[in-house]
Amino acid sequence: MSDRGEVDLTGAKQNTGVWLVKVPKYLSQQWTKASGRGEVGKLRIGKYVTVFIIQVSFTLNEELTLMDNMGEKSSMVRVPREHPFTMQTVGGQTLTVFTETSSADELFDNLVYMCACTCVCVSPHKDKIALEGVVVQRAECRPAANEHYMRLKRLQIEESSKPHRFSQQLEKAVTTNYKPVANHAYNLDYEKKKKEEGKRARADKQQVLDMLFSAFEKHQYYNIKDLVDITKQPVIYLKEILRDIGIYNVKGTHKNTWELKPEYRHYQNEEKSD
Repeated sequence: MSDRGEVDLTGAKQNTGVWLVKVPKYLSQQWTKASGRGEVGKLRIGKYVTVFIIQVSFTLNEELTLMDNMGEKSSMVRVPREHPFTMQTVGGQTLTVFTETSSADELFDNLVYMCACTCVCVSPHKDKIALEGVVVQRAECRPAANEHYMRLKRLQIEESSKPHRFSQQLEKAVTTNYKPVANHAYNLDYEKKKKEEGKRARADKQQVLDMLFSAFEKHQYYNIKDLVDITKQPVIYLKEILRDIGIYNVKGTHKNTWELKPEYRHYQNEEKSD
């Protein structure tokens, strides 16, 4: 069972052996051009070189050799036709091949495994899952080092080495994109606010004391920033007044806050509220 239903295990009962073949990227791209179940090439299985190694080669169809994704030079690029196989052993692993087919039993060549002369493809329509067989042979499909392959590799290297970004001289100013400004609006607001705070005039000391005592009647502890917002006085002037009537806490729970000296406190039953 799988998360999409039952798995057809007919291939396991028949003990079908398949080959797992690694192919070049350009070759798989050329295979996608074959419409429907069209033939993509021929697989030749020769005689045994040793007990476990045989001579195998793949020949691509002539109509699929022309590359069309290499830009301006695509008309002069052809992929190699001959691809000899490098055979490998499975190495004690247990590998299996599954296929996913739609209800219409359509096959797509997104992922291709080769079993002798049969191409087994995986479909993106995940309606039915079947076990096709167990991998008995691994191989690598390598292109023959001929003139077509060398030209293809040279063009691929040239395409990959092209810069993705480049400089270009403009004949006129660009008016559709973002325009730089000398100073942003939020910077102007901040500078304006800073100037207004810097121009705070010192009020009468008794008036400032009244505001401070009124504030400390509501709360026992304040930091200097809150007291500046309440009194609207310069920080230096406010600290001079606070030193006369208050205590600055440098440690403890209420660190970096101001509170009134004991002789100026008049809390009910000496209860302190934060």
